[in-house]
Amino acid sequence: MFRSDRTSAKRVSAGRLLDWCRRHIVRVGVVVALVAGALPASAAQTQSAVRPNIVIVLADDLGFGDLGCYGATRIKTPHLDRLAAEGMRFTDAHAPAGVCIPSRYGLLTGRYPFRNDAHPDRGPMIEPGRTTLASLLKERGYATGMVGKWHLGFEGGIAFDYTRPLRGGPIDRGFDTFFGIHASTDIPPYFYVRDDRAVAAPTGKIEAGSSPGWSKIQGAFWRAGPIAPDLKLEEVMPRFTREAVSWLEQRAGKDKQQPFFLHLCFTAPHTPWLPVGKSRGSPIPLYGDFVGQVDDAVGEILAVLARKGVADNTLVIFTSDNGPVWYPADVQRLGHASSGPWRGMKGDAWEGGHRMPFIVRWPGRTPAGAVNSTTFSFVDLLATFAEITGATVPRDAGEDSFSLLPALLGQQPRPRPPVIALSSRGVLSLRERSWKLIPALGSGGFSVPATQRPVEGGPTGQLYDLAADPSEQNNLWQQKPDVVSRLSAELDRARAAGRTRP
Repeated sequence: MFRSDRTSAKRVSAGRLLDWCRRHIVRVGVVVALVAGALPASAAQTQSAVRPNIVIVLADDLGFGDLGCYGATRIKTPHLDRLAAEGMRFTDAHAPAGVCIPSRYGLLTGRYPFRNDAHPDRGPMIEPGRTTLASLLKERGYATGMVGKWHLGFEGGIAFDYTRPLRGGPIDRGFDTFFGIHASTDIPPYFYVRDDRAVAAPTGKIEAGSSPGWSKIQGAFWRAGPIAPDLKLEEVMPRFTREAVSWLEQRAGKDKQQPFFLHLCFTAPHTPWLPVGKSRGSPIPLYGDFVGQVDDAVGEILAVLARKGVADNTLVIFTSDNGPVWYPADVQRLGHASSGPWRGMKGDAWEGGHRMPFIVRWPGRTPAGAVNSTTFSFVDLLATFAEITGATVPRDAGEDSFSLLPALLGQQPRPRPPVIALSSRGVLSLRERSWKLIPALGSGGFSVPATQRPVEGGPTGQLYDLAADPSEQNNLWQQKPDVVSRLSAELDRARAAGRTRP
C-alpha cells in the first residue's frame, strides 16, 4: 500500500500512528507512575529525593588487617566490628594512592590524583572552583563540616601567616566549618586551625621524638619544629573526637530538616603513636592501643548518632587513606599482619599500599552483615553521593568517579573501568577484575626494593592474577604478553584522555 499510494497512505498511517502514540503514551505514563509508587524503585529512583546524613571517618595509615572484622586477632576493634555487623564490609576497596596527600585529593574530588602535580607545600592541592564532596552536598542543602587532618594545602604553601585567614583550605572548598591541623602530627609547624584562622601561632619549639625498638619512622616519631602552646601531640586525637561529637550534637539537634555531612579525618594510627587513656589490652606496643583508640573514637561517634536519634538516617563510612607502615620484620616479631593478606605497605603499588578496609552502615538500605567484593576506588564517592542525593556532577568534575550505589544497596554493581592507584614514587597500578598491572619493577613505595632495574631478557613490569595469587608473588609479565598489552593500552588511554568517566 505504501508503494502504490505513497502520499495518502503515508498521511493516513502517520495520523493513526500519532493517535496511537498519544493514547498509549498517556497510558504508559500512568502505569509507570503507579509502578514507581508501588514497587521498590531502582537505585537512582529510590535515592533521587533522599538526603541522608553522611559521616565519613577516615583513619590515617590504618591497614586492611588491623580490624577484627578483617581478620586481626592481636588488636581488638569491637566498635568497628559492630559497624561491619550492622552494615556492609567491602574487601576490594582502593585508595587512589598509597600515601595520604594524593589519596585525600582523590577522595574529595572524584579525580585520580596522578592528574594533579600540585603539592601542599606550595599551595592548595584542590583547584579553585573544583567540585568536592562538600561543595556537591552543600548545593543539595547539606550542612558541611570537617574535623581533623587536612593536608591538602593553603594559599602560600607552608609560609603561614598566622595573623591572616588561611585561604584555599576546607572553608574555600565546600565546608561550612573546619577544626583541625594542616598536616600530620609528625610534620611541623604544629598548630590548630578553626575555620580559616590559626587558633594560636606556633610560638614554642618541640624537639624530635622517636621510639626504641621501632624503625625511625614508626613509634613515637615526630619531627622537631614550631608548636602552638595549646597543642600537645598526644591530645590531638582526643581533641578531634570531642570536636566531632560536639559538631554532631549541634547539627543533629539544630534542624532535623537539614541533612549534614561530616568528614572526620583522624591522625591515627599515623605516627607519632601516642595512645592515651585506658589500655586496650593489645600485646602490640603503642600501635595496638593506638588502633584501639581509633576504634573507641568511632564508638563515640556512633553513640552520639544514636543518642540524638539520627542513626537510622545516617550513612556512615569508615576507611583509611592508605596502607600502614608495617615491615615484614614487624609481622614476624609481633605476629600481626597490618596489611592483612596483601603484599606491601604504605606507599606501595602492591595491594598493601592501597587496598583498604571499607565499612558502610546505612540502616534500612545497606544489608546488615554483608560482605561485598566489588572493586572500586575512593574516587567513586562523588558520583555515589550525587546519585543518592539527586545531585548532578558537573561535566568538568569527578572525571574518574562512578556511582557505587547499587553495591551499597546489595544489588548487582555497575561495571566500571579498571581502578588505578598511584604509589609514593609515582608508579601507577591498574586493576581489571583479578588482573593487576604494575608497569615497573619493585614496590614503587616504602617496601624494599622500591625500584629494580630489569635484567636482560627478564620482565620490565609486573602482572599478577590476584584470584590465583593474592600475595603478588608470581609475576606473569612474560607469560601473558596479550594481557600486558591490553592493560597497558587501558592505562595509556586513561592517562591521555584526562578522564575515565564519559
